[in-house]
Amino acid sequence: MIERLRVLIANERRDRLDVLARVIAGLGHEVIAREVEVERVGPVTASERPDVAFVGLGLSSAHALELISRIVHEAACPVIAVLTASNPAYIREAARRGVFSYILHDEPEELQSAIDITLQRFTEYHNLQGAFGRRAVIEQAKGILMGRHATTPEKAFTMLSEESQHTGRRLIDIAEAVVASHLLLATTLPPGSTARQPGPGTEPPEHSEDAPRE
Repeated sequence: MIERLRVLIANERRDRLDVLARVIAGLGHEVIAREVEVERVGPVTASERPDVAFVGLGLSSAHALELISRIVHEAACPVIAVLTASNPAYIREAARRGVFSYILHDEPEELQSAIDITLQRFTEYHNLQGAFGRRAVIEQAKGILMGRHATTPEKAFTMLSEESQHTGRRLIDIAEAVVASHLLLATTLPPGSTARQPGPGTEPPEHSEDAPRE
């Protein structure tokens, strides 16, 4: 059974919007917005939060590219370009602006296939981005612990792992806590003061034993 999606469509030509809307509705999806104006498409995208967006190439490639830019800036969903003929130069520029895929024509079978493949790749892409992001946080936490305890990368990672096992929290949560406490101390300590550095997964102290007292 096909998942019912909320779809935004945009095109400089209203007649093409109507055609695409009928095809999408025929596939069982909901067209939540039909936009022509560049100035409106960004706010509508932000407010409606579509699952997928289609941008057709109308009379002006510049107009279509600007529609793409505004949608991509606001959307948390993939944007698919719809063309009626091959246009490599336009596709390259559309890709540079964030289009995730494109289709030629708007036949129902081709359109549904494009939706399925694009959503799958979009999910995989963001999972990969999340993995890179988690890896970066863990590496940052290791660097903080290395400087804090004058230790090696391997021992710093062991510290994170042992804290994770001891507390039952995920490794990434421990790493984020280390980074957060480091940033908090860096921004709240008075100039010239020192503080005991918290271990992995611990909250920063309210005050330092070495800090000047009133």
